[in-house]
Amino acid sequence: MALAVSADLALDLDVEGGATVHARLSGRGNRLDLEVDDPGAFAGGRDAPAVRALAEGLAAQGLVIRVVNDGRHLVSLGAVSAPWWQRRVTGSRRIRIGSIRGALTSARSRARGTGPVLPDTTLLPPTTLWPLAPTFQRRPRRRITTTHDPARGGSPRLLVSKEMVWPGDRQPIFWLTERVVLGSGPEADIRLPGLEPVHAVIEHDDRDEYVVTAVAGVTRVHGARVARTLLRTGARLEVGDHRLVYYREEYADHGRPYGGRIGGEAGHQQPQPPREAS
Repeated sequence: MALAVSADLALDLDVEGGATVHARLSGRGNRLDLEVDDPGAFAGGRDAPAVRALAEGLAAQGLVIRVVNDGRHLVSLGAVSAPWWQRRVTGSRRIRIGSIRGALTSARSRARGTGPVLPDTTLLPPTTLWPLAPTFQRRPRRRITTTHDPARGGSPRLLVSKEMVWPGDRQPIFWLTERVVLGSGPEADIRLPGLEPVHAVIEHDDRDEYVVTAVAGVTRVHGARVARTLLRTGARLEVGDHRLVYYREEYADHGRPYGGRIGGEAGHQQPQPPREAS
């Protein structure tokens, strides 16, 4: 399906020698007109690669731009098909000369060595990686690596979970250190009413994992009662009547190869290799 656009844009481009080219791009749908005050502005040989690349990009989107000067059609770029003899002149089947004046304008600009007007390819953004979704493959060809942050970072934290969060509400955040005690007593780092004095402990172990250990009372992770377990990003931790959610940036969460999810939660996840292989 062709892309439909609506444009009304004025352009001023500085060229070598201090001159300025004025142009106006207008139209709607998949056909636009580019009115230029200098018919040879973009016809120089040094602009030819950029013009050909622009024509191919327009064609890929189903768009056509007609270059016009004083009401006369010079050339069309994009979703057009040029005859064979024009391709020998322009080097592209996506550039169709619209009139004899357009051909003469291009020839004169090339003969007098008109300087470039369009930016070169060094100013263009990088292309999209291909394939767009490599994780659709059941057996990715790239080597599996462990996820590891040498700085032991990832901002590990606990957020108080609420059934309803309204705009402007602030959720308490508890940042995790090497050892954090949850409870209601004076020795607790995170004090929550209704808990045992020392209800549970979260420790940062030598393998750069955060582990919760139940000490007294009931501790659950994702609704299941636990005595000791690893925490992963998104884990729901319940201590007493309090519900907390554990977060750590995925580049430092060892449960995620490649530094994050592969293909989203529904994608096929390769198992994490042994830590010694990192």
